Amino acid sequence: MKCEVVAIGTELLLGQIVDTNSSFIGEQLAMAGIDSHHQTKVGDNHERMVAVLRHALARSDAVICCGGLGPTQDDITRAAIAEVMGVELVRDEAIAERIRAMFRGRGRSMPENNLLQADVPEGAQINPAMPGTAPGLICPLTGEHAGKVIYAVPGVPWEMRQMLAEGVLPDLQRRSGFSGVIRSRILRTWGQSESGLAEQLDDEIRRLDATGDATIAFLASGWEGLKVRITCKAASEPEADAALDHEEAVIRRIIGDIVFGVDADSMESVVLELLRTRGQTLAVAESLTGGLIGSRLTGVPGSSDVFRGGVTPYDRDLKRELLGCPDVPAVSEEMAIAMARGVCRVLGADSGIAVTGVAGPTQLEGNEPGDVWIAVQHAGRTDSRFLKMPFDRERIRQFTCIQSLDFLRTRILASG
Repeated sequence: MKCEVVAIGTELLLGQIVDTNSSFIGEQLAMAGIDSHHQTKVGDNHERMVAVLRHALARSDAVICCGGLGPTQDDITRAAIAEVMGVELVRDEAIAERIRAMFRGRGRSMPENNLLQADVPEGAQINPAMPGTAPGLICPLTGEHAGKVIYAVPGVPWEMRQMLAEGVLPDLQRRSGFSGVIRSRILRTWGQSESGLAEQLDDEIRRLDATGDATIAFLASGWEGLKVRITCKAASEPEADAALDHEEAVIRRIIGDIVFGVDADSMESVVLELLRTRGQTLAVAESLTGGLIGSRLTGVPGSSDVFRGGVTPYDRDLKRELLGCPDVPAVSEEMAIAMARGVCRVLGADSGIAVTGVAGPTQLEGNEPGDVWIAVQHAGRTDSRFLKMPFDRERIRQFTCIQSLDFLRTRILASG
């Protein structure tokens, strides 16, 4: 079963909106066991939309159209699908009344244009989920494309996701004949390149290719690390989960403690949980990053029971006045260590992170952009590390955040 994704909207081609919908749909298709070999973007032009749909149907069994189901003049997905099906648009009175009821429930008058959303290709089914005023469509094909199907979902992400889960994916799986389950698990790693991980896992990937027990894929995520996705097919959820547990254990044995979390874990959530389970607290002193580490930590729900707070002394005099740092170069190992110890003392924390460096674009006191010192205070011991990053200003700051958090994570694990 092959399914193609067609994202509709001139704004996508102009770069005014980033097409995250196609990426999400592709991920969900993979998790449902549906192959997807092509994704296409097309503007709000009837002739080009029809041509794209016909081309997609020539090479795929199903097509998911995303966008163009609104009530305005450029929302012409319904008409394009109707032409491909060789049918007329017909008014679905039940949908029309449902749209009227939505407006009445909001205490608003309904523009007549909204009733255009109740016009559906003859023979189409309505997606069982309808979170907004736009109904999703399930459109079976006849003639030269008999047995194939076009789905239409809105471009509004939360509406699309509900329709995909409740209407599109179940229908696709029914048509494909696949009755089992497919489950994926993502191992979050930091500290190794994609090529390095691929080399470490080469033997295991070859074994899985031969046995079909699971598949491994790598997803590079910039300063969020490298993701290793494990996917298993099984007859039931417990069997799939057991297979994932086994393969996760195998991978962890091979690549070690560069795995810092699973699925939705972030580096900051993992660090906070490690400290929480030990009854310990954390404070940060940020010169280079200017509060980014603290922002990441406070973005985790419940962080207040671990995170004491942060100090952002960008000026060297403030480092001395607030944290008691000595009169040493601003970007130096001595300064980073003094900042880590000082922030723990001043804010009464068990553990501390301190960062100081040059984000660029110019030098500072003989240090080049990308020169960074990190210090970590934990379990009565202070450790430091020097980084030299060949990045732009933003990436230097972001990579420093996750490097410093990972530095503390490995120190916590090493201390027991």
